[in-house]
Amino acid sequence: MTMNQAFEGVTVLDFSQGVAGPHATMLLALHGADVIKVEPLEGDWGRALGDIRGDHCAHSVAFNRGKRSIALDLKSKDGIEIVRNIAAKADVIVESFRPGVISRLGFGYEAMKAANPKVVYCSVSGFGQTGPFSKRPTVDGLIQAFSGMMVMNKMPDGTPWRQGMIAVDVTTGLYTFQALSTAIMRQFRFREGSYIDSSLMRAAAAYQGAKLMEWHDTGGNVKPLYMPAGSFKSKNGYIMLSAMRPHHFRTLFELIGRQDVADDPDLQTHEGRIANAPKIVKALNETMPTRTTEDWIALLQPKDVFCERVNNYTDYLEHPHVAATGAVDWIEQEGFGRLPVANIPGLPPAREHAAQRHAPHVGEHTRAVLGELGYAAGDIEAMLGRGGVKTAKPVAKAAE
Repeated sequence: MTMNQAFEGVTVLDFSQGVAGPHATMLLALHGADVIKVEPLEGDWGRALGDIRGDHCAHSVAFNRGKRSIALDLKSKDGIEIVRNIAAKADVIVESFRPGVISRLGFGYEAMKAANPKVVYCSVSGFGQTGPFSKRPTVDGLIQAFSGMMVMNKMPDGTPWRQGMIAVDVTTGLYTFQALSTAIMRQFRFREGSYIDSSLMRAAAAYQGAKLMEWHDTGGNVKPLYMPAGSFKSKNGYIMLSAMRPHHFRTLFELIGRQDVADDPDLQTHEGRIANAPKIVKALNETMPTRTTEDWIALLQPKDVFCERVNNYTDYLEHPHVAATGAVDWIEQEGFGRLPVANIPGLPPAREHAAQRHAPHVGEHTRAVLGELGYAAGDIEAMLGRGGVKTAKPVAKAAE
């Protein structure tokens, strides 16, 4: 059964680049919105994160599926005219320029609101639109540092550590999507527009809300939530253990043959286990390498001791449970070939949802969007000739 999509009929003018803003607008697109991605002539800078295949990288495919791309010089006469025409009919506008830039280009909130009072307008930035750091350039890793995330993610020797993925950008996209969704609902119900100031800084703090509270409450002496909890080297890899409840703790150490730890009088309470964590960690580091991860799981899981193999992404993609639940589908993207898509909760799987299966090339939909705005074919060709508007180059196809 085909479901009606929540944002079908909603038009989004998307100036955002990178990951945070594009992630939010992609989610709108996958839920049915017509997201018109306005890119500079050279393309969104987020197309060049890591390995590049043509005009895409994995991140630009992952966070731009379902959109239509139009490439414009926003300082050109043609580019300005086209954006104003799109903005006049847009329900939502999203931008991620450094604060002040979009207003200087003539497309800031006040100008767009004057032309379209019911518009939902969202600015996504590093530090927000106000405050002493508002114009400070930043990226995901710097916000991880600024927000305290690197300290909470520290190595065993105390070295602050950056997560190996752009966690704050992705999280900001999720928070921005929920803010846009509620704003669109207000627009629909009450016919009112709104302005959203979304930032990586605030999203990082929201994501770490409980840790901020703990840090304040303990004066920075944040303790583990419980012990044991962590990954330990086995004979052939690593195993993650979690034994929060007293009977889990005792069962774990009895099963692995460490009755001395199970009976240790210092470890019989939650507080005692946290205070004497080094004893627990030492015992596990001594014992877990004596058998394989699979041996330990076969021993522990039937007794309800929480444990899991530490997988890499190949392990995940090839896991029978992932296959059985349809958690991942595979798409064909020009330049890459087959790519895995993690199916998003609340959406049909990619195999049943065409929008999830393609991320646009730079300017791929320029001609189509201009045609919908009422420009004649000759006018479009003239614009392309003047250089303020660009369309995608044909994608080279392998010989059949």
